[in-house]
This record gives sequence, structure tokens and C-alpha cells, in this order.
Amino acid sequence: MEAVTPGEVSVQDEAVDKSTFKECNQIAFYRRQKLLHPGKSLYHALLDSVTLSDENVKFPIIHEENKVLLQVEICEIEGSIFRLKIDEADPLRERYKVPDVLIKEPITRRLIISQKEAGILVLSNVNEDYKLQVTANPFQIELQSKAETVLSMNSNGLLYFEHLQPPPSDRKHTEENKDESSCDSSKEKQEDLGLWQEKFGRFLDIKAHGPSSVGVDFTLHGFEHVYGLPQHAEALLLKNTSDGDAYRLYNLDIFGHKIHDKIGIYGSVPLLLAHKPNRSSGIFWLNSSETLVDINTKAVAEHIPSGSAAETTKQRAVPVTDVRWMSESGIIDVFLLTGPTAFDIFKQFAHLTGTQALPPLFSLGYHQCRWNYEDEHDVKAVDAGFDQHDIPYDVIWLDIEHTDGKRYFTWDKKKFRNPRKMQEHLRKRKRKLVVIVDPHIKVDPTYTLYSQAKDKGYFVKDRNGQDFEGICWPGSSCYLDFTNPEVRKWYADQFAFKTYKGSTNILFVWNDMNEPSVFKGAELTMPKDAVHYNNWEHREVHNLYGFYQQMATAEGLIRRSSGKERPFVLTRSFFAGSQKYGAVWTGDNTAEWHYLKISIPMLLTISMAGISFCGADVGGFIGDPEPELLVRWYQAGAYQPFFRGHSNMESKRREPWLFGEKNTQIIREAIRERYVLLPYLYTLFYRAHTAAEPVMRPLWIEFPGKIETFGVDNEYMLGNALLVHPVTEPEAKAVNVLLPGSEEVSIMKLFSPRRFGMISENLNEWKIQAL
Repeated sequence: MEAVTPGEVSVQDEAVDKSTFKECNQIAFYRRQKLLHPGKSLYHALLDSVTLSDENVKFPIIHEENKVLLQVEICEIEGSIFRLKIDEADPLRERYKVPDVLIKEPITRRLIISQKEAGILVLSNVNEDYKLQVTANPFQIELQSKAETVLSMNSNGLLYFEHLQPPPSDRKHTEENKDESSCDSSKEKQEDLGLWQEKFGRFLDIKAHGPSSVGVDFTLHGFEHVYGLPQHAEALLLKNTSDGDAYRLYNLDIFGHKIHDKIGIYGSVPLLLAHKPNRSSGIFWLNSSETLVDINTKAVAEHIPSGSAAETTKQRAVPVTDVRWMSESGIIDVFLLTGPTAFDIFKQFAHLTGTQALPPLFSLGYHQCRWNYEDEHDVKAVDAGFDQHDIPYDVIWLDIEHTDGKRYFTWDKKKFRNPRKMQEHLRKRKRKLVVIVDPHIKVDPTYTLYSQAKDKGYFVKDRNGQDFEGICWPGSSCYLDFTNPEVRKWYADQFAFKTYKGSTNILFVWNDMNEPSVFKGAELTMPKDAVHYNNWEHREVHNLYGFYQQMATAEGLIRRSSGKERPFVLTRSFFAGSQKYGAVWTGDNTAEWHYLKISIPMLLTISMAGISFCGADVGGFIGDPEPELLVRWYQAGAYQPFFRGHSNMESKRREPWLFGEKNTQIIREAIRERYVLLPYLYTLFYRAHTAAEPVMRPLWIEFPGKIETFGVDNEYMLGNALLVHPVTEPEAKAVNVLLPGSEEVSIMKLFSPRRFGMISENLNEWKIQAL
């Protein structure tokens, strides 16, 4: 490892103790919400005050104890989507409403009041194929399809809404006569609940506007299989949670993240899908603050009408899944995606957040990366190595060491003296270059990017109004406020050829560390009380930060070509809608077999959340893979949407030809098979772009009636014509492959005979020899 210059950070600083990150029970708003237990809701609807317009239906609800009024707004959106919003009727200040994720303000359809009687309001859409039944006391809503209840909201009474309030110092002192010990006890309780400030280790989060958490429960009737909520290193099927074990959606830089852990990692998409043989449904929770999701699948007794009055009423067990959403702030803004098929869900979600950007063809080829290719000579040598060993590839990547002291949009003057000439060399060989551009900007008045951004006031502020400074790879750094449209426009301009010296039109971009990562911050990220554009706190926008950087980067690459060329931008941090701007990957994985295995459900989950262009670092970023693992990873990666080999600075070199001729031959064959598949892959991406069909799909999506497929996550469909079952176990001689289609399915259509041989057939399960 090369020496670290003063003020810079070494790679060793990134490896952290897992206690750096919070358990759910260490999160104050989660503790507060969990004090509310299932039961009768304290909210009831004032249905005498219903207003109906062409756009929506509105009515107030009130909390029985605190008497605070909330406003409920319901509308139907084109495509059989129902939107429910709950906000304070008269807040002290505006609450955060997530902008820019929806591609446009949705077109609404008029709802009809089909029934209104004491305590009940029934809303129907124009076609009358869906109804929303609102019950006044306790307040709850049921979504019905042809007399079948699909889901219900607040049926467990867990609607939770912390109304904004003045700080304690501004309130009238009505309890002055209480004794001092009582006051001390109250103070301790407030601190434990984290109402106005919250401690985690040595970090203190000052909540200038007080508690503002929101949450509600949904019950999915008849569903026991639920999916979604990326990003977690978890199985495809979402599991039941328990206290302190919720799925966490909070973008974090966790180096070497644990397997089978519900902690949030680099990206967050608050989309949940539920499936049963005759229906798929979805819930999209539009909230960019920290969010926790509890899941509980259980069986409930359902009465079956008997044939005669003399017969005993029969019962049957029916599955239901309760899903409880809890967010730190914002409003309740939730979209009910009615399906009824999985492909309908994908279209409905894309109608809201956009489809996958159509990638340039080169980006579907193989990418070669490591931290770091040292200099121009190294780049040319690696490039030549692919030709010498007759291995196709399209893109070579440069990590942070290519810059002048971690100053992005610059080049190391000694190692990369003539970057334009290097790119012309790659261009002649029909190859591209990707360079890293992170969001942190080195504090250095002589660095043009820093000085311009500082002069323009483009950095995120701390709670005292000063530019926030944190530690990242360059040392002391400031962070661009991408939530500001003016900053995004300015940032996009930095990619112009005249501004980004040494860049050409074969140079594309990788946005890393954009959770954002702050090495010495609480949970290695930005303080929640940092301040963004329009005076919003970081807690409101945290999960959007990387989304906005990728948006600005993609716009910059489009603008530099005057809109004539499609961009390629890879991001580590993402949110709902990130598919519009490029690709994502699963982050800092490890060179171990179980990381290869978990990459499949991780990518399937991301794909179902609308982001088809996704992949995992081939070989594992951290550590040194044994040759067998590396070979198997290449074979797996060749059939995944984004195909990149990548490794850490401290990992040994692992270009595909460094592991002996036999392994080189197998890797060569796997990469060549990728190139044979390119016309098919490009067609799949066109379908993803135009029809929101995932490129990589769980089996159940193609075989929605086959219950045996619902939990399968070690094989998948690539489009609708290719079944893929990677080998993810060491020394495997065979794999058992589930073929859920008809018995006439041709094995030769599903597997390349060069890599697999059929051993035996047993109805719909095949044993395939792993070669």
C-alpha cells in the first residue's frame, strides 16, 4: 500500500467495529413507536367532514387523547394505484414531502362515494373493480377487489403520528409545583425517548424541531410470501421480525457487511411486494428519512359458511402478513399497487418512479476494475493482457488513486501525465474508461472545485450554519448539497470537456461513498442535524443523497454530448427511482463463498424494486478468492445484469489470466458466453426501459402459480427464456435445479452444454453436473 499524504486517510481506517452501527433498539423513534402495541386505534375519522373533488377525497381524523387533527387524502392514480396521504391539518411548520422521486405529479381519477352511512364510507373507482372502505371508529381502511379484502390499513391500530410542537423552553410552565425529583425523572424519560436530542456513543443529535416520527400498519390478507425492501444482505423472502430485529432502511457504508442481517447498507427502496398464486400486491412507502419495517406472517382462522343451519360452522387457517412501517419524520405518503400480477406491479411502480434507463451497449459487456490501477502504463498493460489472452472486455476502471490527492475531476500529474492520450489508446481498441467521482470535496482553497463551491454556498451546513466538515478519503472534506437544484446544475457542468481537463467522450463515471460516508461521524455518515437546501435537516433527506448525486452526474454526461449519447453512471447509494440514472452494485462484499451465494437474492430484490441494472463485484471486493471461488464467481457474474470484476487495494492482483491456464480458459469461456448473450441482454434492457420488466427475475414471477418457486433464491430467470443456476458451493459436482415449467421444457435451452452436463431427470427437478 502506498504512503498516505498528510491529511489523507488510509484504507485501514475503513475497517470498523460493527458496534459502530445502531441496533434497532438504540434508535429513539423506533423505541417510541414500539410503545404503541396492537389494539384499538386511538384515531377516529370525522366522516361528516368529507370533501370530494375530481382529484381526491379528503377528511380529518382525530386522536382521542391529544385531540390533534390530521388530514387524510385519498386518490386513485391512473393504472389502478391508490395513494393515501396523512399530514397534520395545521402543523407548526411544513413537514418534508419527498420531491423528485416521482417522475411527474400523477394523473388522478375521480373516486365515487358509493356508500356513506353511520361510521362507514365506501369509495369506488369508476370501473367499480376496487373499493376502499373507510371505518370511522376506530379509523381504518380496507382495499377490496371484487368483494375480496386485499389489504387493510391500521387494522392493528398502529397509526402513529408525532405532531410538531414548540420546544420545551417555549411552553408554559404548568408543572412548576412538582417536586425536583419528579422533574429529574421526566427529564431522564425524555432523554431515553430521544424527543429533542439523542445520544449514540460520543455523538449527540440535536433535534431542533422535536420529534416528528410517523408510522402505520398494513395487513395483507391471504399472503404469506413477501419480498422487497432492498438493500439488505438477506434471503429473497422477507422474514418475520421481532423487537429489535426490524428491516432497517438507512443508507450506510458498512465495510464487509454481515450476511443475513437486517441492517440497512448502501441503498434503500421502500417497496414491498406480496404474492400468492392468484394475486400480487405492492406497498410503496414514499419517505426518505430513516425507516424501519416490522413483518409478521401468521395464520388466522376464517369461517366457512355451512351448507345448512344445522351444520357446525367450519374454519380454515388463512395466512395474513402484517407490515408495520416506521419512519423518523416526514408525512405518511403511501401508494397501494394493486397488481394483480407481478408484471402489473412493476409497471405501476415505474409509472410512479420511472423505468430503467436504457444502458449504452458497451456497459453490458465485462468491466475490469481494482483499487487501483497504478498509472498509465498499468492501464495499458492490463488492456493488452486481455488481448494477449484472447479475453473480451469493454471497460477499464480507475479508483481514487488516479486523482491529484483525492481531488475529483483531476489527475495525478506523475502517474497520469497524459490522460487524453491514454483514452485515445483505449478508444482505438474500442474500449471505455470509468473513473470514480465521490461527493466529498477536499478542503483546500487552491482546489478550484472546493473554492467555487464554498464561494457559492454549495456545501451542506452544520447545525450552526457553518459548512459541515467531515473526514473521508482526502482527509477533511466538505459535502456538496445535491438536494439543491442549483448545485446539481453546477455539478453537471463540471463534466464538460473544457472543465474536466483530460476527459473525453469515452470517459464515464462511478459515484461511490455517497450514503454519504463520513469516517468519524455517527454510524460513519453525516449528522442528522446537518442542514440542507431550504433549511431541511439531513434526517429528512438522508436516503436521497446518493440518488441526487447520480441524477446530477447522469445529467452532466448527457449535457456534455448535447444529449446525443446515453450516459453510464454507477452508484453505490440509491433510492426509489435511481433506475432512471444508471446502475447500482451491492457494495463492499467479501471473497467468500457465502457472499457469492447471497449476491443472488440481493440482486433479485434490487431488480424487483425497479433497478434492473445491478451486479455484485466478481471475486469479492475484500480479500483474496481461492481460484475455484473466482472461477465460479465469473460464471455467475456472466449471467447477471452488471458484470464487473473488482478488488480492494490490499487484495492481490487478480486479472483473469493470473490463476493458471486451466482457470484462465474457464474464465475466458464464461466471459465469452456473456458476449454471446449480449443481443438477448440488450433486448431485455429494452423491455425493462419500455415496459418495466425486470431483466433478472425470481422464478415465481414467471411461474406465479407454482408455490414451490416462491422461496427459491439460488436460481432465477434471465428474461423469460433463460434459467440460471450458479454454482455457489465449493467442490460441487452437481446442482439440483428446479424446473417449474412443463415437462417438455428443453434442458438445452436452459443450460450451455459447454458448462453443464445432465445427469438425471426426475419430473420437474433436474440434477445437473457442475463442470
